[in-house]
Amino acid sequence: MKIATYWHAGSRQVGRLSADGGSVTPMVLSEQDKHGGALSLIERMAAGLPPPTDDGPAVPLASVRLDAPLPRPRRNIFCVGKNYHAHAREFARSGFDSSAGKPGDDIPSDPIIFSKVPESVIAPGAAIRIPVGVSEAVDYEAELTIVIGRGGRGISKAQAMEHVWGYTIVNDVTARDWQQRHQQWLIGKSFDTFCPMGPWLVTADEFDGGDTRIRCWVNDELRQDARTTDLIFDIPTLIAAISAGITLYPGDLIATGTPVGVGIGFKPPKYLKAGDSVRIEVDGIGVLENPVENS
Repeated sequence: MKIATYWHAGSRQVGRLSADGGSVTPMVLSEQDKHGGALSLIERMAAGLPPPTDDGPAVPLASVRLDAPLPRPRRNIFCVGKNYHAHAREFARSGFDSSAGKPGDDIPSDPIIFSKVPESVIAPGAAIRIPVGVSEAVDYEAELTIVIGRGGRGISKAQAMEHVWGYTIVNDVTARDWQQRHQQWLIGKSFDTFCPMGPWLVTADEFDGGDTRIRCWVNDELRQDARTTDLIFDIPTLIAAISAGITLYPGDLIATGTPVGVGIGFKPPKYLKAGDSVRIEVDGIGVLENPVENS
């Protein structure tokens, strides 16, 4: 099942995407629940209840404006740094990797976890805004993102997949100069508009996050192309590591890391600039595309 949050006839709706992807059927949700996008649906299903019933006929997807599936997540998005083998080596060579203190630190021994603030989330098609005079090194990062269903703490790797509701796509946009200057990643990852999300959610019963292809184009240039089989720490390991001391809740998001091919990995770096377009495609989910503007 694919679940979209979208705007139609002046109001935010949550609905099921048709099998052919051509239309979306709204669900019966309160106005308060619609404000949170798909969150109330995830909570309902995590509690073992069926999805809400249909609220009217299907409408063509072309007639709606997609929103981020979770327009404002309940809390910071958990993110994983250096989680593809080739990207970990690429980033260690870039000179921007504060986590690589000595030779041989390019492949981490444990997951590197940071977060992005909820207010950085934007919808498919919304502009990634480069703050002129603030950052001169804005980069893209295509990432498969886990959506937690059943919450819990101390979740074992053996049981971790039972806690996955589904998946979406996130572009972990990053101000590399701020990431390097502050020697931690929260600020440079959390600027306004630095978390495009979408185009929708896909439930775990229809998608294998452990083996799918992720690609990213900037304009017409393919920059990233990898499979999630290259993850250093797989999905169960990430859930176990984060939940060891932190209770996870339905609707929590875990961005699993980005493949090789980010802008900082090129010589010279290929940072984003106004007029660019970033297009991310994950097989089995869909396409997330956002223009780039100055602000």
